Amino acid sequence: MLGPDGRVREWNARAERIFACDASAAAGMHLSSLALMPGGEKGAAALLESAARVGYADHAGECARCDGSRFPAQMLITPIRHEGALAGYSAVVLNATAQTNAQQWHQDDNAPLVSIIQSAMDAIIIVDEEQRILLFNAAAERTFRCSATEAIGGTLDRFIPARYRSAHRGHIEHFSITGVTQRRMGDHTVLAGLRADGEEFRLEASISQVKVAGRKIFTAILRDVTERQRAADEVERSHRQLQELYAAMHEVREAERTRIARELHDELAQWLTALRMDTSWLMTRIDPHQEQLLARLRKMKDAVDTTVASVRRIAADLRPVMLDDLGLVPALESLLHEFSERTGIVVSLDGNAQDMAFREPLVSAVYRMVQEALTNVARHAHATAVDLDIRVESARLFVQVKDNGRGIRPADLEARKSYGLLGIRERAQTLGGAATIYRAESGGTVVAIDIPLGPHNSGVQQQ
Repeated sequence: MLGPDGRVREWNARAERIFACDASAAAGMHLSSLALMPGGEKGAAALLESAARVGYADHAGECARCDGSRFPAQMLITPIRHEGALAGYSAVVLNATAQTNAQQWHQDDNAPLVSIIQSAMDAIIIVDEEQRILLFNAAAERTFRCSATEAIGGTLDRFIPARYRSAHRGHIEHFSITGVTQRRMGDHTVLAGLRADGEEFRLEASISQVKVAGRKIFTAILRDVTERQRAADEVERSHRQLQELYAAMHEVREAERTRIARELHDELAQWLTALRMDTSWLMTRIDPHQEQLLARLRKMKDAVDTTVASVRRIAADLRPVMLDDLGLVPALESLLHEFSERTGIVVSLDGNAQDMAFREPLVSAVYRMVQEALTNVARHAHATAVDLDIRVESARLFVQVKDNGRGIRPADLEARKSYGLLGIRERAQTLGGAATIYRAESGGTVVAIDIPLGPHNSGVQQQ
């Protein structure tokens, strides 16, 4: 603020930064010492008289800092009146260095470059070391809903949400110090931008820096990814819903398998056992000389025995009794034993999980994954041996099924739709883990399963 005589009365913090001069040193300085204009004090007085008469006056020219350096500036002066009398003047000064630098970008020497930048599909903003905007292309105007005339000369902060500005400035300063010429901002993360009307949106950005006439110039290339991110979020939401649906279906399926297995064991197996006993009873009461009838009864008894064995096997496949009674590892031991007897493949079990008790849903999921892996070995591997390793490390369960067969090829994984392998991966993902199927360097196929033992999906305790 200036007094009626044109001398400084008040000097705010922004004026201290612009003129590199604190308030105590600036107090009493005449306008002509700050704004270098023709006529010195007379020219300054004429400017103040015009402001008092018309209501405002503006001046474009050079200003002087207290250290003697100069800078281009724009100044708006308005009179301050109190009870009709002139009390002083308000002077608003804008450092026009950025505007002057921006104008240089549009000179003839840079015309081809500016033309290319203006025609780019992505928003391009060029700023100086103070992050004042030197160039704002047409795509940036559309992206930020702000004209280049309004943007140039301002700082990049205007287009960054307030909560991110400090971090952004720190990022640019660090980037400048490192001397790296270019880098993708955010390291593949989606950033936030701020349009002129206050709307926030998602964007991706890259930044590069060059030195021009000893000054660092930064170029930011920005892309509005609001729609793409919205679509990605929708896909992620749908995927989560599918995983939840899969988990629910898995629970329903296991419950149904348990019910059917129980009915087979408790109902059908008992009736078959009773039928076998009745057949044996009949055989003891028929005349030994009726060989044809006895032979028929023996066949009936053998058929009943075969049916009982089949029912027990089907019930075990649906839901092994050992899985509920003894736990995961004993059930897997039984599965390996039955697999070896059926296929002739040598099996082994290793790990440190023998003395641990796991809970649902991990128990059923791991059992089914190992069961499916063994089924694939029997069908496709042409193996003579299978090793199962199950261990707990760092609150994670690691399961590995490895055979010595011909080994699966990457082309087989891509070309053949193996719903069994898809099921293994999906079960692992449902538990927050992952399953990897690959060909071992020594030959054979490896199914590696990694599942976190967090309380949200499964637990483990010492027996």
